[in-house]
Amino acid sequence: MKKYSYIIVDNDAESVLKTRIVAEGFSELTFIASATNYRQGLNLVLEHRPSFVFLEIDPQDSPSHLSLSFIGELYRYLSIIPKIIITTTKKDLAFEAIQYNVFDYIIKPLTHIDLLKTLLKFEKTLLEPKEAQSIEARPEISIDNEIPVLRTENIPVVIPDQNINQELNKPLVICIKSYGDHRYINADDICYFQADNNSTDIYLNSGDMVTAFKTLKHFEQVLTYPFIRIHNSYIINRNYIARIHNGNSVCYIKNSTKKIPFSKTYKANVDLIISDFSKGNYLEI
Repeated sequence: MKKYSYIIVDNDAESVLKTRIVAEGFSELTFIASATNYRQGLNLVLEHRPSFVFLEIDPQDSPSHLSLSFIGELYRYLSIIPKIIITTTKKDLAFEAIQYNVFDYIIKPLTHIDLLKTLLKFEKTLLEPKEAQSIEARPEISIDNEIPVLRTENIPVVIPDQNINQELNKPLVICIKSYGDHRYINADDICYFQADNNSTDIYLNSGDMVTAFKTLKHFEQVLTYPFIRIHNSYIINRNYIARIHNGNSVCYIKNSTKKIPFSKTYKANVDLIISDFSKGNYLEI
């Protein structure tokens, strides 16, 4: 079966999760990553060249800068644009979105039948070139100028400019500020976040702990994969999970005795983590 990759660009973490849950119901779709703002989304699309992008264009969080201009920016760097699926709560921008040649416009919340219709429409576009071949014998009809259909294996290599390349290659650095003190942490070194009232304790792979005077909700909104919320009090780095015990509802941290609980509210996120592990170089015994 042909596989098609997708990226979600949406500032609402709950909406991202709901879209992923619906998309997981289609075996032909493969999740790459999600982004919560304009810059993160652009970098992900340029780096991974997905088949589909689920895009929010009218977010409640204006600092995310998500809008239809995101599509225009893609045209600056890519000769072939992914199929853009707009997911938003309003119909007001539908006409304008058509001007940007979006593939589909879906009102949230995304449902199984919504995505099924979109994929059926996509499959139909793949069949159209084959149907066109059957009319080649008619001299009055020319298909020489037919627009090529998006196929992931035919996407050309487009080299972003130097500034974007440098941006993509830089690991995320988080600066924790407190009374004039600036502490810089590589996101890759963070094992998990734990809520502590209106602050958050950040636990590193070195065994150190740093306190940030931001809520866990704040970190959930600004961080993307591999950071996943699994409990009202915890966000975990998927890359530091050594074991998941569904019976006890806990995740074990690599090279540590720490066990992180997960709750029923976020069980779908844990299921997505388990599914994600199985998509790699994976052997189950």
